[in-house]
Formats: sequence, structure tokens, C-alpha cells
Amino acid sequence: MNVLGIETSCDETGVAVYALGPGGPDGAAGLRAHAVYSQIALHAEYGGVVPELASRDHVRKLLPLIRQTLAEAGLAVEDIDGVAYTAGPGLVGALLVGAGVARSLAWALDVPAVGVHHMEGHLLAPLMEDTDTKPPFVALLVSGGHTQLVAVDAIGRYRLLGETLDDAAGEAFDKTAKLMGLPYPGGPQLAALAGEGRPGVFKFARPMTDRPGLDFSFSGLKTQVLLAWRDSDQSAQTRADIARAFEDAVVDTLAIKCGRALDATGFDTLVIAGGVGANQRLRARLQALAEKRGGRVSFPRPMFCTDNGAMIAFAGALRLQAGQHNDASVRVTPRWDMATLPAVA
Repeated sequence: MNVLGIETSCDETGVAVYALGPGGPDGAAGLRAHAVYSQIALHAEYGGVVPELASRDHVRKLLPLIRQTLAEAGLAVEDIDGVAYTAGPGLVGALLVGAGVARSLAWALDVPAVGVHHMEGHLLAPLMEDTDTKPPFVALLVSGGHTQLVAVDAIGRYRLLGETLDDAAGEAFDKTAKLMGLPYPGGPQLAALAGEGRPGVFKFARPMTDRPGLDFSFSGLKTQVLLAWRDSDQSAQTRADIARAFEDAVVDTLAIKCGRALDATGFDTLVIAGGVGANQRLRARLQALAEKRGGRVSFPRPMFCTDNGAMIAFAGALRLQAGQHNDASVRVTPRWDMATLPAVA
């Protein structure tokens, strides 16, 4: 089964082909090809994503990217056995571009298509290459739009353990970077700058770790950074030191809550997914946490932490293999609770 995956939830156009069972020209299963086009340059002058521009750029890029990916996989369009596309959550216009193309292609080829939950795609991304990790486990979904701890009892059976009450971790990275004058997109630049900072020069709170519970809050941390930066000499070294202190606070907070989630569930496996999952200090800290507890942690490769078509193709392939697909109507769900998803038998 060759499944074409399409991701257009925000500002990346992602396409991939994933083969379940013998599927490629050489009969091998797994990821056959993938490509991602980022709209960072398009939105940079506005300091953030402009939804209408994002939608128009998906229209321009999606079909050429599909042709490119199929060529790299050594497949013709007739070799597609199923289509998976991001149906939500995300920007409604951007989602409709991917859904419209996916549903049209599936109808023309007379193959099944399935709408994939964007965050389920992230959650399952580590399993695409790490075949040793299987439910049950705790998943930390940490990105620009989401920070959630989820108990994964089985694929498709999810229980929300805790989530952010305000800014997501990635959003806090981006906003904090903007406070200190870093250009868009600020989060990755702030993380890189933190590598030049001296630990301990500044000390920020670890929000909501002084009380029970698994929820997060990062808005107050931004305020602490703003005050520290405003009252400092604003030198290059100070900027790096503040970035390091901010990153340390976020990483510590995420690690503390992950430990609590493992305690609460009794699980010994932790899965990390989402754009912030590419942060090297976070990966090292959670690896050490897992080793200390005698458990294990699984991360996707950094290229699969951010939005991509491969995770959608993989998640969709699992659901298509289980006989799940949608009707021919073009529907998207910009706000979508992952707990409402059906289980994969």
C-alpha cells in the first residue's frame, strides 16, 4: 500500500509517500520519499504567519511538490493506493487546500482517503522509524501551537493528562525572541543563541512546578525575560545569557512534568514530538531522565519534528490499513480534540 501524505496545516507544504508492506519499486516498505517547502521567507517581513498568504502559497507549491515526491519515490500517480491529508487542527484556508487536492486525487484514482489529525501525526512520528517503541507510553507534544502531555494507551486511544493554560512552549520561544529583537522566526534563533550563554547568570522560575498537576504556563516566563532584558545592559553576551536562562527554565519545566506524567501513569516509555522536540538541550535532558528511571525515550529525527508530510502519510497509512477512511466530501476541522479519534484496531 503506497500512501501519499499531504500536510498543509500552517506555513509548511509537506508531501511524502509511505509504503505499508511491499510497496516501492524495490518492494521495500517504509518512507519512500518526502519533501517540505517552508514559507518562512514569505512571512518574515510580517513577523508571523499571514493565513491568506499561507493558503495561496500552498496552492502554488502543492502540485509541483507531489510530482517531485512521486518522482523521487520512483512511482507514477497510478501507483498511489491511498491518500492521507491533514484535516485539522490548523488554519482553515491552508487545511482546505490540502484537503481539496487530496480528495480530488483520491476520487480520480478511485482510492480511499483519510483525514489525519495533525497532532496525531506528530505523536506517531517517532514510531515511523523507531519500531521498538509501542504503546502504552506518555507523549509530550511540544510545538509552536501545542504543549500537551498525553497518555497513549493504544494508537488512537489518547488521554489528555495536562496542557498549557496560555502560550505553548514554542510560542513562548518565538515571543521571547521577539522581545529581545531577534528576527522571525525567533524560536530556533533563541535556542542557537542560548548555546553561547553562560548557565546561572540569570535565573527564571519553573512555572507551575511548585504545585501538583500536569498543566503548563509560560506567559509569566516571558514577562520575567522582558523585565530582565529591559533592566540589563543589553549587550550581546547578556542577550545570550538571558536566552540560556530562558531555555533552561523551559527545559526544566518540561522535564519535571514528564517525570510526573510517567509517575501518574506507571508507564516507562516517553515519546517526544513537535517542533520544540528538535531542541538539543531538551533531548539531552529527557534522555538523562529516562535513563535515570530505567525507562526509554523516543524522538523523531529533527527533520520530522517540525511539520512534514511523512508523519501524515504514516499516520494515515495506519488508519487506512485498519479500514478507516472518509467519504468524498471536502471537510476540515480547524479545532479538533484528539481524544475524539477512533482507535486503530
